[in-house]
Amino acid sequence: MSTITASDYRPPRWLHSPHLQSVLSSSALRRTRGARRFAATGAVTDEHWLHTPEGVRLQGFHSRPAAGDDGSLAILLHGWEGSANSSYVLNAAASLLEAGCAVFRLNFRDHGDTHHANEGIFHSCRLREVIEAALLVQARFRPRRLVAAGFSLGGNFALRLARSAPEAGLDLAHAAAVCPVIDPAAGMAALERAPGFYEWYFMRKWRASLRRKRELFPQAHGYDDSALQRGMRELTAWLVGRHGEFDSLEAYFRGYALAGDGLADVRVPISILTAADDPVIPVAAFHHLRLPAHGYLEIAEHGGHCAFIENAALTGYGERWVCRRLLAPEAHGAAATMTDSVAVSSP
Repeated sequence: MSTITASDYRPPRWLHSPHLQSVLSSSALRRTRGARRFAATGAVTDEHWLHTPEGVRLQGFHSRPAAGDDGSLAILLHGWEGSANSSYVLNAAASLLEAGCAVFRLNFRDHGDTHHANEGIFHSCRLREVIEAALLVQARFRPRRLVAAGFSLGGNFALRLARSAPEAGLDLAHAAAVCPVIDPAAGMAALERAPGFYEWYFMRKWRASLRRKRELFPQAHGYDDSALQRGMRELTAWLVGRHGEFDSLEAYFRGYALAGDGLADVRVPISILTAADDPVIPVAAFHHLRLPAHGYLEIAEHGGHCAFIENAALTGYGERWVCRRLLAPEAHGAAATMTDSVAVSSP
């Protein structure tokens, strides 16, 4: 495993606050910048509905570079309550398209405008449908080289996709994750300790999503507004109990946890970028990860949650990092290119 500090990411002092970083990352200015960058690539984009063998329908958007297509394709996975049009997804897509890589931006179920497509509610253990969607993308576009990247919860999915790829028949060459969820239980606790606007932000979006689901499928989702007023932990536990797939909240968290040895046996090369000051993804779990020889972990001193804003123009280190890790020649194959381990001191 190669572990280094993110020496290329050196934000000015006024951007050292993780909260300012995180707020700027989700701001309207950052969204506008991402949309403009994406449009400026001139990529041709088509909407696709993927119908998995298990009857799940997932939406995605395939974009072809305007010029210089090198035959590779990157599947991009957004975070919880984000979408294929989240600013970090569009900025990463723009970087990849500019480098000649086609992009497929996948919406998880109940994200974007897709609540109508499936009766069941999204949860973080629904990996199988994402694997099947990736297989459909592979079969439909037959890329010369298939890679994947994800952000936050999408980063967790990207890493689990890499872990499952060989057995699933997915010819995945590399997976990259920015601020991925590694220890869901620790992440929940961090959200509860963080300034209240973080939980408010996520809960506002989640409650709106659940209300939309209830409107579309009232017979299946008959919960009332009082149920939705629960806090994040209580609402998660209540919904987990309704699914009937998990014995407890702890069992649900274990279902998508990657901490400790969770990635030790991954056979696909993987790259991880996180920030020591991420307010909602505790860095401690990354110091205890056991990665394979072809695993690469980069911990930046600053960056907040999926932000890594570099300047007043709101350019981001994260999207450049994703492009470099997925497309750089040294990332195209052998793990031998990721060798000497450099210690990262604890924050």
